[in-house]
Amino acid sequence: MKIKNLFANFISLLYPDLCVICGEPLIENERFFCLSCFLKLPRTHYHLTPENQTIERFAGKISLEKASSYFYYNKGGVAQKLIAAIKYRGNQNLGEWIGSYIAKDMISSGFFQGIDYLAPVPLHRSKEKKRGFNQAEKIAEGIARVTQIPIETDNLIRVKANTSQTKKGLFARWMNTQNLFQMKNPTLFNGKHILLIDDVLTTGSTLEAFAQSLLKSEGIKISILTLAIT
Repeated sequence: MKIKNLFANFISLLYPDLCVICGEPLIENERFFCLSCFLKLPRTHYHLTPENQTIERFAGKISLEKASSYFYYNKGGVAQKLIAAIKYRGNQNLGEWIGSYIAKDMISSGFFQGIDYLAPVPLHRSKEKKRGFNQAEKIAEGIARVTQIPIETDNLIRVKANTSQTKKGLFARWMNTQNLFQMKNPTLFNGKHILLIDDVLTTGSTLEAFAQSLLKSEGIKISILTLAIT
């Protein structure tokens, strides 16, 4: 065991883990972030404020039980670099870890109380095959590990590979998400409270379309949690 530890320490000296934000080598007990970058993570604390920007973004569009986003997202900021590390550099472990981290922080607030299923926003099968994973599902896996709430992915599918939303205006984003999702068995969610999970909330058009696809279930209740909000 001692030889194994010595070898591991030697490897870490040659190839140290780097902070996903600033790229500096991590020291003992640091994981994914150096302490300086971790302290800079722009937390919203929305889960402590029922009336917040996340739930207001869906006002007049869909009826929500509650909604929250954990980080503020600014171009070039810490949260953008965090999400880019998950989505574009394939750091699936970071996705799961950050999901469990936010769940541990939020659980005492009662935000997860009464939730029956976690539903990460699906990727189209072509995009998921290309990327190799669904970042929203990885975040949900971390949340599930802490809350013990089951994840439901089999009943929800993305039927269209819509084009990027990045440079679209509000109306174009809305049009781009019409008839985007389908539910295989609406009765599965009858009377259930579903928490939708996604990485970044911008206009909310994708999450709105996802929520609308669930309303075929009788007596369904919907809440939303995203990793960040613009």
